[in-house]
Amino acid sequence: MNTQFTNDAEGVKALAEHYGAFKKEIARVIVGQDEIVSQLSLALFGGGHCLLVGVPGLAKTLLIQTVSRALGLQFQRIQFTPDLMPTDITGSEILNDNRKFEFQPGPLFANIVLADEINRTPPKTQAALLEAMQEKAVTVSGKRYPLSAPFFVLATQNPIEQEGTYPLPEAQLDRFMFQLELGYPSFEEEIQIVRQTTMDFSPELNTIMDATLILAFQSLVRRIPVTDHVLEYAVGLVAKTRPLEPRSDSLAKEYLSWGAGPRASQNLILGAKAHAAMHGRFTPDIQDVQAIAPAVLRHRIVRNYKAEAEGISETDIIRKLL
Repeated sequence: MNTQFTNDAEGVKALAEHYGAFKKEIARVIVGQDEIVSQLSLALFGGGHCLLVGVPGLAKTLLIQTVSRALGLQFQRIQFTPDLMPTDITGSEILNDNRKFEFQPGPLFANIVLADEINRTPPKTQAALLEAMQEKAVTVSGKRYPLSAPFFVLATQNPIEQEGTYPLPEAQLDRFMFQLELGYPSFEEEIQIVRQTTMDFSPELNTIMDATLILAFQSLVRRIPVTDHVLEYAVGLVAKTRPLEPRSDSLAKEYLSWGAGPRASQNLILGAKAHAAMHGRFTPDIQDVQAIAPAVLRHRIVRNYKAEAEGISETDIIRKLL
């Protein structure tokens, strides 16, 4: 695929065209979930990772597998369990036939990694995954092994079954660019889902983008300029969530015990850049920041007891702050 853009304006146009083709290709398999596909694309072009939260049966695994097929990327799925060890995902050194140790790569050595039910594995294994997400490399027996590029982790959590799980601490949740919440399909969408999944239906997907093109788009997104007023809005929005800070909003002081950190500001700008480029615009505005704010902030703020008692969710607080 051609990744040599004459200029960044041509690159933005190409990104918007490929994004439109990508969404159409995904829709051949996945019914509905347009907003989730859009936000996954934002994270992909922004070079971030996603945490998907939803009850079982909402096609989280199928969605991620379909994304990898349409992107022509190497895909690995890791089913997290209480007995999973760090070397089970990073790989380990084994003794070969020549009686020498050689490194056997684990499932993290792929472009798209589905970390299924990440909260079911102990903190030691969670930490190994999150280190790989941050460093884009793993260390085994004192040796550093770089991961494939692009590297995109999609982790899933079941929000209703928490017994015997190891919830991710806030500091580790902060590693994810977005937290996406999958809801139930509409009545009409569910009819279509049941129709498709109860017949011999398995479409061949076309490859819309490859690794080289995705890396070119990620580099393009980082080069997109941002005006000072958009930067100030994004940083100001994050500052509003910090109940003990001077710029805090009264809503945060009433309902939050902890606010978002600087990674939230960084991801708001990266996501806004990607959002603008995906829609064919050459610089983001405040509306681009607002469009992605819930996905960036909802896992970075901590509600207090009053918010929980009154049934006010993180998303409710973010929308009021906007």
